[in-house]
Amino acid sequence: MDSNPDDTGRGAVRRSAGGDHWDAVVVGAGLGGLTAAAYLATAGRRVLVLEQFSVVGGNSHVFRRRRSYEFDVGVHYLGDCAPGGVIPSILNGVGLGGRIEFLEMDQNGFDLIRVPGASVDMPAGWSAYRDRLIAAMPDEAAGLRTFTDICSAVGAEQRSALFEAHDWSAQDIADGTVTVREWGRRTLDELFQHCGLSSRARTVLAAQAPNYGLTPRQATVARHTSVTDHYLRGAYFPAGGGQTLAAGLVEVIESHGGEVRTRSRVGRILVEDRKVTGVALEGGGTVTADLVVSNADYRRTVLDLVGPEHFSKPLVNRTRNARMGMPWLVLYLGLDTDLRERPNANLWWYDTDDIDGYFERARTGAIDEVPFLFCSFASLKDPGNTTLCPPGHANLQVMTLCPPDYAWWGVEDGAGGDGGAYRRNAQYLRRKQELTEATLRAAEKALGPLRSHITHLDAATPLTHERYTLSSGGTPFGMAEWGGTARPGTATHLAGLHVVGASTQAGNGVAGVMLGGISCASQILGTPLLARAREGVVFGDPDLLPDRPDGWDPREICRGASRRTRSGPPAAARDLAGTSG
Repeated sequence: MDSNPDDTGRGAVRRSAGGDHWDAVVVGAGLGGLTAAAYLATAGRRVLVLEQFSVVGGNSHVFRRRRSYEFDVGVHYLGDCAPGGVIPSILNGVGLGGRIEFLEMDQNGFDLIRVPGASVDMPAGWSAYRDRLIAAMPDEAAGLRTFTDICSAVGAEQRSALFEAHDWSAQDIADGTVTVREWGRRTLDELFQHCGLSSRARTVLAAQAPNYGLTPRQATVARHTSVTDHYLRGAYFPAGGGQTLAAGLVEVIESHGGEVRTRSRVGRILVEDRKVTGVALEGGGTVTADLVVSNADYRRTVLDLVGPEHFSKPLVNRTRNARMGMPWLVLYLGLDTDLRERPNANLWWYDTDDIDGYFERARTGAIDEVPFLFCSFASLKDPGNTTLCPPGHANLQVMTLCPPDYAWWGVEDGAGGDGGAYRRNAQYLRRKQELTEATLRAAEKALGPLRSHITHLDAATPLTHERYTLSSGGTPFGMAEWGGTARPGTATHLAGLHVVGASTQAGNGVAGVMLGGISCASQILGTPLLARAREGVVFGDPDLLPDRPDGWDPREICRGASRRTRSGPPAAARDLAGTSG
């Protein structure tokens, strides 16, 4: 194990001399990589973060259009953000307490679930949720009670173990619990069968399965429950948007001697004698380090950045054959009406009561008429954010799952390396237009007349997502199946190489990847950082964090210090990269 930080975490580890050698290099700057980097930096490590895109944050970044609209790419809502919650604890541990505000959504119904024959407004708390389910489907009361009893017990056991575990993993959780041992690794489909639930009830209970991109036959009870329990502890939205989370972590890294470089794509992670020695940059240049944390897509890390020759054949085969989570089509919409008559809640709308059949249709592309939408209303969640839209307007996202196979879109190798050439592909353009139109038709069923109010529309496909984040298959959810085994942990068999991100055991979503990041740092530093942070320990020195002047722009912070200090026009004019295409 590496040296532990002291009780304050300040200056316990020797800094390296500087130059082209760093104590740690983090490849990719999603929230998982930034969390790991922030904790390493506050422990005294000299950390370099390398990000291929123009701003850091991964799926938490925002993009701007026409100087009128600002859209969050992937942060739609967060759970468990009251004091002592998972995300606040992680942020507080690096000195960000009080610098990020979490706005409550409607705790009496933050997710509106609409299925033919049943409507449930999902409230905070397992007991209230169970009562709403039974009121909507009284003929299935016994099965619903059994389901919620099991899931609430699994959720409580997982969360308790979460704050105690040194390295959060499925095995850590299973070893210390009762209900998790019995049900955690079984599928959601098995639990539905055990409870004798109808197709309609299955659809209501799994309505938010697109939150993790897995079907009930793929998702374990532990995975489903970790997400459900997370939101049942209260639903929130970060004031100022998802980019504020990344910006705060950048401030921590930079103020503690680290560096964040954007437009710096890593071409190779260097390995000698089964030990990492640094990274080689695309376009030339090498950075040396004895510790590399890859927040790049797991498949790309193993097969491209490190190379299959450095891993066992079984691991390489599992990784090559891994099935990814389902991707999204996302419509980013501006409307000339403010939608203030709507509750501050997401809408999960289904035009089918057969969720299993829906997932199969979405996977194969049999979706001429879109039967599922997730609608997120940013301007209702963060009404004080004047960058979201003009006064009297609305900012929302309308999303649906779509086929993951490249062939359906008319391409062979995805979008990661071709600079977006797929956008000239006739089949791709046709599929995108058809699916966009079908999604708009469904949106008018779910929300009422819409088209005449649209003032802005961007459509993002899985290939768009892959182009910006380099995620395999363009999914934000990582691997759905990895050869029948649990997802990888953060450590690898190569000395000095760790992995974080949506494909690791902690899971996807903001909380999942941040948990993976702090778990990775805990493993490296040899201390249970999350448990210590929840107890109130603040690592590093919060007094080093910079002041935030009027007009503080989290997106500008996320460009990294070297690019922020270059002369030129304002960031809003020179860097409007988004997700269209």
